[in-house]
Amino acid sequence: MKNIAVQKGLTQIADHLTEAGYKVFEFDTRQKGSKDFFRGFDAVVMMGMNDNIMGIQTTNTKTPFIEARGMTPEEVQKTIEDRTKH
Repeated sequence: MKNIAVQKGLTQIADHLTEAGYKVFEFDTRQKGSKDFFRGFDAVVMMGMNDNIMGIQTTNTKTPFIEARGMTPEEVQKTIEDRTKH
């Protein structure tokens, strides 16, 4: 089972991923202060990556960050599957 961090407010995506068998953890922007927070996840789904709410350019992580803006829950799931193949 993959562990996915989903930004609070993306309820439809979180619900869809849970129903698809993923373990979903909601996070908010206050958790960005811990750069290690995202290392425990197989993927991070969020809105507004262009806003750089996570300080992503300075975070060294192999965890894929997925910009959900304009995507259906099914498209987010497919992106997770494509980007987390090992």
